[in-house]
Amino acid sequence: MIRVVSIKFRDAGRVYDFDAGDLDLKTGAKVVVETERGRALGVVVTAPREVEEAGQGEELKKILRPVSAEDLDLAARFAAREEEAHRFCRKRIEERGLEMKLVQAEYLFDGSKIIFYFTADGRIDFRDLVKDLAHYFHTRIEMRQIGVRDEAKLVGGIGICGRELCCCTFLRDFHPVSVKMAKEQGLALNPNKISGQCGRLLCCLGYEYETYCHLKRGLPKAGRIIKVGELEAMVLSQNIFAGTVKVKLETGTEAILSAQDIERGEVPPKKSPLPAEPAEKPAPPAPAAQPRGEGEKPARKRSRGRSRGKKKGAGAEGGEPKQAGAEQQKPSMPAGQRPQPPAAPADASGKPAGGERKRRPRRRSRKKDQPG
Repeated sequence: MIRVVSIKFRDAGRVYDFDAGDLDLKTGAKVVVETERGRALGVVVTAPREVEEAGQGEELKKILRPVSAEDLDLAARFAAREEEAHRFCRKRIEERGLEMKLVQAEYLFDGSKIIFYFTADGRIDFRDLVKDLAHYFHTRIEMRQIGVRDEAKLVGGIGICGRELCCCTFLRDFHPVSVKMAKEQGLALNPNKISGQCGRLLCCLGYEYETYCHLKRGLPKAGRIIKVGELEAMVLSQNIFAGTVKVKLETGTEAILSAQDIERGEVPPKKSPLPAEPAEKPAPPAPAAQPRGEGEKPARKRSRGRSRGKKKGAGAEGGEPKQAGAEQQKPSMPAGQRPQPPAAPADASGKPAGGERKRRPRRRSRKKDQPG
């Protein structure tokens, strides 16, 4: 039996098994290990577990020691030089005219090697470039060609969903993704919507692919002719979340059937929609205006200043009030003729009674101002 511990070297990176020996390690502890490319700093992912030695295909490498303060200072010092190495290497690539894109430069924690990650369409002859880099940095140089998905994993970014890329947060390995997965989920085959930052199909298309396939097993495909009892029907669409299909019967009517209805050969009765309640009650209609009579006068409003006790039409002291309901009738007059005022009674001399004739008031003349 040996004690095995799982270790990763970067966020969302692959996990490797190492021999823990007698070290007491906990999850999240940093250790120094020996790898094929040299010594490196790793982070413990799982606590040590006992495994039979015969079950391991190859001999596991042992963990050298837990990380110390000197190891962390050494790693931070060389990590600060990665930007300078990246700038110098990119300048040499432009001078030599190499068709390659430099992605990242990485120092090992002890500075024994520099790894340059790049992407290219084909094979690149970078032997002269390696000589220039080794002469400048005086250390071992490794050029590693990666794919576009590995580039997105190293660079990082924000996906179309608004969250950080899956490949640089939790996705450790890349699984094959095909257009068939998008078709099964009913997605639009638009390259801009189903492609990620790397230009390849979204990795998240494979997350729910098996679930969609499992839900579609009991439902017929769209466009298929099925038998429902004694009637034939054509499947128009599927609703895999509800587990139903929309069909058109040979009678011309449409129905929504579940997998159980298709097996029993029964068409469920169509539910009648409930009557919709009015949002607001209609206002009662306004009373229609009654037409006036030919000789009838419009009703006059009562003045506010007059007391309610007094009746309209009452005279002075000793006068008689008008009879209620009596109406005064005006003599008919031909159209176009103006009414004449009543003539005053005349005396024996022929002059109108009532005294002398009224004089017209004199007009006051405006006197002009004369000089004094």
